Amino acid sequence: MERLPSFAKPDSPLLAAVIRQRTPKEAIAAITNAQYHGATGIDLHLSCLDDEYKNTKSIEEILKFCKIPVMALNYNHRIDYSTYSSDEESRVALLKMAVEAGVSCIDMQGYTFDLESKNSFRQEYQSLGYSFTKGNPKEIVCDEAIIEKQMRLIDECHSAGCEVLLSCHPNVYLNPDEACDLARFLEKRNPDVIKIVCTSNSEEQLAESFMTMVKLKKAVNCKVSFHLNGEMGKLSRIVNPVLGGHLIFAIDGYTYADSPQQLHLETAKKALDAMKLIQM
Repeated sequence: MERLPSFAKPDSPLLAAVIRQRTPKEAIAAITNAQYHGATGIDLHLSCLDDEYKNTKSIEEILKFCKIPVMALNYNHRIDYSTYSSDEESRVALLKMAVEAGVSCIDMQGYTFDLESKNSFRQEYQSLGYSFTKGNPKEIVCDEAIIEKQMRLIDECHSAGCEVLLSCHPNVYLNPDEACDLARFLEKRNPDVIKIVCTSNSEEQLAESFMTMVKLKKAVNCKVSFHLNGEMGKLSRIVNPVLGGHLIFAIDGYTYADSPQQLHLETAKKALDAMKLIQM
């Protein structure tokens, strides 16, 4: 199938509708509605598809109805957010099916090929002197052999004409300097987009996250997305993209399958349009 339009090259921010559906027909309907409601990109969660649809043919069926860039993810979460067991080779194999089917981009998580780092931090990394390791962050890999394997996957995607977003969810707060150090560390793997999602529960950290975004877009040469989870994080999801972040993730009609932390698609579009007018 012909490759869909670029996920990384459009002007920032891209308004990406989060699609978490069990069947191709449900995904197609959700994507069609999202496109009509202003989405300029699609965030397709492959792990939410029923097992019988986790294949290249089903993904191709979904993509036929897409007019905008699509990024494929496999976070090992079913539609009810329960986690299913999968070794890394199997998890990555599903992403490769999406590449074959024609997606614009895949989300390669920072812990890829090192499942232990998904939920824990390797204490031996502390001795390496990186500023971003102080809080024992998750999804951090410093093992050169694993990094080389990740880079081979990125090269393989690029050779097929597919982009790669390298995502990291440290599950801790990173100050501006720490976040920039992490972004520069990740950029060496040659992704097209870097996404960092930190955790915060204070107004002070929320305010500081805006400065982090300003510094991040100058720290790396690729597109970058940065926002916060947690009690105070929602505002960062719309303000940081206005400050230069590449992605706004949003929901077009909440269901039990969607996180209430995510922005509402049409509301986010109205807010983004209004802020663009203010900046004119």
